[in-house]
Amino acid sequence: MSNLSIANSISSYIQQSEQALQTAISQASTGIRVSTPSDDPASAAALVGLQAAAATVDQYTSNTQTSLSQVQLADSVVTSVVSLLNRAITLGTEGANSTNSSVDRQSIAADVNGILTSVVSLANTTFQGQSLFGGTASGTTAFTADATSSTGYTYNGNSNINKISVGDTLTVQVNIPGSTLFDNPSASVLGALSNLAKALASGTSADIGSATNDISSALTAVSQQHAVYGSASNQLTSQESFLAQETVSFTSRETSIVGIDAATAIENLNQAQTSNSTVLAAAAKVSQQKTLLDYLN
Repeated sequence: MSNLSIANSISSYIQQSEQALQTAISQASTGIRVSTPSDDPASAAALVGLQAAAATVDQYTSNTQTSLSQVQLADSVVTSVVSLLNRAITLGTEGANSTNSSVDRQSIAADVNGILTSVVSLANTTFQGQSLFGGTASGTTAFTADATSSTGYTYNGNSNINKISVGDTLTVQVNIPGSTLFDNPSASVLGALSNLAKALASGTSADIGSATNDISSALTAVSQQHAVYGSASNQLTSQESFLAQETVSFTSRETSIVGIDAATAIENLNQAQTSNSTVLAAAAKVSQQKTLLDYLN
């Protein structure tokens, strides 16, 4: 074997040994066995599929978290509306008492008008820049003042329901249109409050009693719709927990595909260091006029 051939063989052995050592060092320090597809083509292909599935779960998780925040805000708003309607019923009951003077009723009417204003403000709550109760309409305020309307307000949204995908087979309703919740023709919150204020200002005790009954009907309707948010919140909270578990599972599976346990990594590193030392020692011997094969033999 010529000196050139011997030198090339030595160089090749050293390069292979150094590459194996660097791979072992990298695996021991990072805990990752597959850094590039060439390290393990089958594992790399499995990883691609796993990462695609994990990305879908990440999107569902984002949808779930955003939807849960929206639903919780809406639930809080409706809770406040329910409280205001109960207050309006109390005021209406007080106002219907025949012992009240005109001045007393005017004062109570002012309180009811204040409740109406507060309810409209709540109905115009926004979430991430969009009307919470505007249906699926974007860039609009749900209710605006309108002197020509019997309630004093006009609904500017639509009646569409928004359902969000939070799983492969799971969608959740996250909104109730303002036309359903606040201005339902069969039990209008705004209409009932407006009528109660008018009855208190200029109506009879019977008118006030009738208007108060309408508030009670509106409250019943709102309470029924309120349950939609409670159900959605429960579904989303449960799904959030499920998706969190899925994320942990994907992370574990990814580690099992591309990772390497610490004990194995240290063992491989020790073997690579030993092998590298042997190759370098052999190369040193060859440089003293012995071939690598002679040394190994």
